[in-house]
Amino acid sequence: MIKIVPDPPHPNSLHALEDTLIQAADYVLCALTVAHQSALLLPRTPGSIMMLTIMHELETARALVDTALTQVQRFDEPSKPTLH
Repeated sequence: MIKIVPDPPHPNSLHALEDTLIQAADYVLCALTVAHQSALLLPRTPGSIMMLTIMHELETARALVDTALTQVQRFDEPSKPTLH
């Protein structure tokens, strides 16, 4: 039988997702640093245009990973009671 409503996420799965997003952000930052240094070292080569494109794509990927990480961290925070 197929479940219509999925099971809620396991409490530890959010921490695993958060760890994965942090690791992905680190890899993107490292790749962005290498692309930036390559563009600085070889500014007049045809490959420099490609490096600038790669840097733009990596900056966009980094922003997406940071947004996802923020959402996971916000979801993981305990809800605060509302004061009336």
